[in-house]
Amino acid sequence: MSVDPFAPAREIAAAVREGRTTAVAVTRLFLDRIEAIDPVLNAYTEVTAARAMAAAHAIDARKAKGEPLGPLAGVPFAVKNLLDLEGVVTRAGSKINRENAPATRDAVLVERLIAADAVPLGALNMGEYAYDFTGENVHDGACRNPHDPDHMTGGSSSGCGAATGGGLAPISLGSDTNGSIRVPSSLCGIFGLKPTYGRLPRTRSFPFCDSLDHLGPFARNVGDLALAYDLLQGHDAGDHACADRPVEPVSDKLPLGAAGLRVAVLGGHFDTAGMAAAARAVDRVARALGARRTIELPGAAEGRAAAFLITNTESAAFHLNRLRARPMDFDPETRDRFLAGALLPAAWSVKAHQVRRWYAEKAAAVFREFDLLIAPSTPMCAPEIGQKTMELHGKTVPLRPMFGLFTQPISAIGLPVCAVPVPVAGEGGLPIGVQLIAAPWREDRVLRAAAWLEAEGLAHAPLPPG
Repeated sequence: MSVDPFAPAREIAAAVREGRTTAVAVTRLFLDRIEAIDPVLNAYTEVTAARAMAAAHAIDARKAKGEPLGPLAGVPFAVKNLLDLEGVVTRAGSKINRENAPATRDAVLVERLIAADAVPLGALNMGEYAYDFTGENVHDGACRNPHDPDHMTGGSSSGCGAATGGGLAPISLGSDTNGSIRVPSSLCGIFGLKPTYGRLPRTRSFPFCDSLDHLGPFARNVGDLALAYDLLQGHDAGDHACADRPVEPVSDKLPLGAAGLRVAVLGGHFDTAGMAAAARAVDRVARALGARRTIELPGAAEGRAAAFLITNTESAAFHLNRLRARPMDFDPETRDRFLAGALLPAAWSVKAHQVRRWYAEKAAAVFREFDLLIAPSTPMCAPEIGQKTMELHGKTVPLRPMFGLFTQPISAIGLPVCAVPVPVAGEGGLPIGVQLIAAPWREDRVLRAAAWLEAEGLAHAPLPPG
């Protein structure tokens, strides 16, 4: 059978397991698509074609022997180039890192997908050292939105957005410190999951800000997102922040419907006045999920400010030796943010962590009353590549930091979020997304709500033109 590159990963895997297609045929299809389409989208920094084909042949050989295959049998995936891929240099979007030796072992999350018989296609473009919201990398070139190549993908998991949105990888793995899963999901029209801080191990990935770094999956539908999440779960001692909690499968319980969930819309800091597409998307989701109240998340603005300081100071300390030795090899905008962080008083960082704990307590009180909160993912649809400013509440503001306006307060306290693409009449027909937010460790709730929205036709990943 021929394989639709936009088919759910679960359907592709079923076809391979049942002998209706082969892992080699599926892998060849995606490698051919990458060769044809990626020169436009610039999603990949390295394609591991030989490894992918070897893995596919091995899967087909096991199938021929009658051996059981995993839940992602023959499904290709790709990873943001801050997760280690054996034999590939972990650039983390930088010029400096590409001089490092190739990784000698896969990141733990990569190992877990391969153990499920997924096929690794390669490493994906990203913002330098993950300090980016636009997807414009000065060393590897800008990622381009699959719905309009003149527009941004969002960052810093820019290649994930372009590859999964453009049908170059059914599943991808990215990272989110201040919004780097949710922003590309919104701008590229796909589903993304930022799990609870500490849920998934970061072992053998290049850090940005240890206190805030999360890893998580992207997919074109909720079933694939939930399945990938299930396969990625589990404690690993290599990450000090990884919680030693039992695996809590979600994918076999979807969709359950949204009945019984106490839902509210976030206002205040998350107000969408003047943001037409974002407002329409939030309203559509709120109506569908029966949200009857708009509430404030106390401390959201202060939490965002704390996240700015923590990100700035921790990342600057981590990169200080590189800043001293090779300042001119950084993207100037990234370098200047790191330098600013290096000059901040240590007391400010201490205070930021205190504010963060206070804010987490305020949020915990909200979740005693509500199960699910709704907020926009981004203030607008994808801007044009090269755009530097945006209009927000009647003012012209810098674009790059303001794309984390709605995501940063949530990751500041590590809450689980599913970003869902909502079909509304956005600017130029471009997608936009909404955040579904729950209390810590309740990924089941955000995925349950996302699956219901998808089943009802209220959230879906649009096909790119052509």
